[in-house]
Amino acid sequence: MVEAVAPRVGEQPSYDERNLALARATVNGLAAIGVWPHAVAQATPIRHIHVTRAGEFGSVQMDAARQGVDALGWTLPARELGAALLRRLDECTRLRRLAPARLEALEPLPTGWRARIRTAEGTVEVDTPLLVGADGTASFVRERVGISAEHYDYQQTLFVCTVTPERDHVHRAYERFADNGPVALLPLAGRRCGLVLTVPREEADAVAALDDDGFIALAQERFGWRLGRLSRPGRRHPYAIQRVAARELVAPRAVLVGNAAQTVHPIGAQGFNLGLRDALTLAELIAGAADPGAEALLATYAARRAADRDGTMAMSHGLVRLACLPQPLLGPLRSIAMLACDRVPPLQRLLARRGMGFRGEPPRAVLERLP
Repeated sequence: MVEAVAPRVGEQPSYDERNLALARATVNGLAAIGVWPHAVAQATPIRHIHVTRAGEFGSVQMDAARQGVDALGWTLPARELGAALLRRLDECTRLRRLAPARLEALEPLPTGWRARIRTAEGTVEVDTPLLVGADGTASFVRERVGISAEHYDYQQTLFVCTVTPERDHVHRAYERFADNGPVALLPLAGRRCGLVLTVPREEADAVAALDDDGFIALAQERFGWRLGRLSRPGRRHPYAIQRVAARELVAPRAVLVGNAAQTVHPIGAQGFNLGLRDALTLAELIAGAADPGAEALLATYAARRAADRDGTMAMSHGLVRLACLPQPLLGPLRSIAMLACDRVPPLQRLLARRGMGFRGEPPRAVLERLP
């Protein structure tokens, strides 16, 4: 495992101000690989989800008890997940970790790849029968193994921080769509909420320059008053939003997972959840395999991930394009669709199960506590 940042360093990519919404299937998977015990104390269950569109009458409300489960998912600060992952890595005895280190070059071999890696002690070369690119949206591995990608710029910027609402969130997550993008509030410990506020790109600099009072006023205007007055905004971080989708998931003796394979719009909070299902599916297939880079094995991986990947990407892209489209004539249709998902049990069941991460042929690890 090659990582650019040394372990235990506060600049680790996972150590930021985001608050992750972990689907039920994701938590099952994290428990199966021994990470969840290190994180559960900092997690907050999501027992209700409330989805609305500003200025329209429709809404969707999902309830864990109606789905026969104790929680639809959990929220967890990204820095806490990063810490839990590092603690689990410390327990691994058959893992060679190079960090801080940087992958500088890849050379194809008849039986795999040769990686040239720059470390603090000098350059090392590692030969592998299977190269896994898990190196993010601007993937070096994806480029070097010859896989192209489709790019879509949403012309939106996401601001994330924590806020404190006047009323208790009672473990309810909110997502509210509007012409200028979605806004979400995620339940956190200590009666706090994680705020996710999307603004058009051309407004990002002005929003970043707001003081705390100005930012809270904007958040209040966009979200509304369902939780009363919002206050005490934490440190804010902006993220430009784009969609990047690899045209293939595999190349000869190479495979992509996570954001290297697909970076999706954060609407619906599916990015990390989808990436973990990538990794768990790959782990399931190569466990005990005589040749982890065999062409047939990688073809099976791509086929196994197709339905989940395509469906999740289509859902996130379609939601942001339709739910946030400033077209008044669509309003009644959107509201009727929301009411149908809220009032028709089979539709709500389907929506809830997909939201919990059970789509396509999931990896076995996430099914250990399948409701």
